[in-house]
Amino acid sequence: MKRKFKIKDAWRHLAAVVLAVFLGFSVIYSIIRLISAPAVATDGVKHVKSDYALMLIQCCLGLVVMAVPSLIQRRWELTIPNYMFLLYYAFLFCAIFLGEVWDFYHRIPFWDLILHAFSGAMLGALGFSLVSMLNDADNIRFQLSPLFVALFAFCFALAAGTIWEIYEFVVDRILGLNMQKYMLADGTQLVGSAALHDTMEDLIVDAVSALIVSVFGYLMLKRQQKTKKSSTDTQPSPDAED
Repeated sequence: MKRKFKIKDAWRHLAAVVLAVFLGFSVIYSIIRLISAPAVATDGVKHVKSDYALMLIQCCLGLVVMAVPSLIQRRWELTIPNYMFLLYYAFLFCAIFLGEVWDFYHRIPFWDLILHAFSGAMLGALGFSLVSMLNDADNIRFQLSPLFVALFAFCFALAAGTIWEIYEFVVDRILGLNMQKYMLADGTQLVGSAALHDTMEDLIVDAVSALIVSVFGYLMLKRQQKTKKSSTDTQPSPDAED
């Protein structure tokens, strides 16, 4: 059994190394392209300095945030499942390396929405895992209800999605980019609900995927509660044995 866990840990560390290598080379590539790219788009030129600046920021940020789960695990002495690490690394790979470096956001239709659906479900599952670890801890004297766990998982995922939209807004304002799709390709700025369409669409997809995971997790916890209760009721009491 111990050997099996070691193999799982090895896969997790291998995934982290592979992701770090891809992002590291992407940082070097984006710096080189940032230096040589034109500042303004011309005929035959698809990407300008601001595009490679965004790529550089995303890759550097990816190298930083990929260490967050390990830091949380060590800081609060939690045991995050290996599958959550693998899902997290897969999301960073798809969002940063495939999305930004390989330009999947423009090459693949609805790539952004697919990633938001994936991240909402992943963060919802992570919220469930965190609360389940607290429920199973020996030094915690209370048990949270399945409804509260589901609500926490949903809010946790939606809060993370909101933080991402704030990040996009800040980067757009600092670098003059269009991550939130508030203007057209020719530079015309959208107004009203049209300017909010991309942001609200992302948040809605986050909420729907997180809600699905939360409802599914709630039903699983309720089923576990019933199973545990029925097994406890069927056990003979000490008085009956006497």
